[in-house]
Amino acid sequence: MAAIDFDVELRRAGAHATGGWRRVLFMAQRHVLGAAGLVIMTLFVLTAIFADVIARYDPLTVDSARALARPSLAHWMGTDSFGRDVFSRIIHGARISLAVGLGSTALGGTIGVVVGLTSGYLSGWVDLVFQRVSDVLQALPLLVLALVMTAALGPSLPNVILAIAIPLIPTVARVIRANTLALREQPFVEAAKSIGMSEMRIALRHVLPNTLAPLIVLATAQLGSTILTEASLSFLGLGIPEPYPSWGRMLSESAAEYVRTAPWLVIFPGIAISLAVFGANLFGDALRDILDPRQRG
Repeated sequence: MAAIDFDVELRRAGAHATGGWRRVLFMAQRHVLGAAGLVIMTLFVLTAIFADVIARYDPLTVDSARALARPSLAHWMGTDSFGRDVFSRIIHGARISLAVGLGSTALGGTIGVVVGLTSGYLSGWVDLVFQRVSDVLQALPLLVLALVMTAALGPSLPNVILAIAIPLIPTVARVIRANTLALREQPFVEAAKSIGMSEMRIALRHVLPNTLAPLIVLATAQLGSTILTEASLSFLGLGIPEPYPSWGRMLSESAAEYVRTAPWLVIFPGIAISLAVFGANLFGDALRDILDPRQRG
């Protein structure tokens, strides 16, 4: 029989990481890719917050004398066909992508939680109606439904947030509903009913807090897809309108006409989109492994 070193096994499980920072360091060492994703997302958020400080030029200022200038010390990522600094536009574009990503995820997640909690806890005809509506919304892919919504509402920041949030509702609602159906049969819910607590109080005070872990994981995973969807809508001309900088619109303006003569107009916005989505996905996967007990080894 093989001997088991319990001290080694406890250290692998993180039993030695008792302090707050030691626990964070242990998690970072155990989930290296997730830590890399967190670093990328932190830089992304800080860039969006301090865009006015980081950007060297006004992203909306037109300077035709410097049109299509190559990357240099004066313009680190060159300029576009209107002479606008590409670096400054990418920095300010992070603010738009973050606003759309967080706004649509928060809006879709909030409505999805209400729908899923109500559907799973009340069950019956309420659950039947909500699930059929969810089936209709999920019949179309996220991008297709967002295209239909933005085409009907028109291109603007609030409309893009709303158009991306609505397709997220059934996904969140189904996850919350599944957890609610399992939680409503637990002994602590029966005990709450036995002492006369109202159904709404039980749902909000006892059931809802136990659904937050999968909700956080799902919201983090959806953040990358919302950023990519916004870029796709802007690329197709249905997202954030000009002259506001959007990574997808920057690609749309330059992909066909300047991809050979000014490749920096395509490369840098594409890298920004890829890094933001990649970081969100890496962090979301690590968060799922940490918060979802079924993923723990």
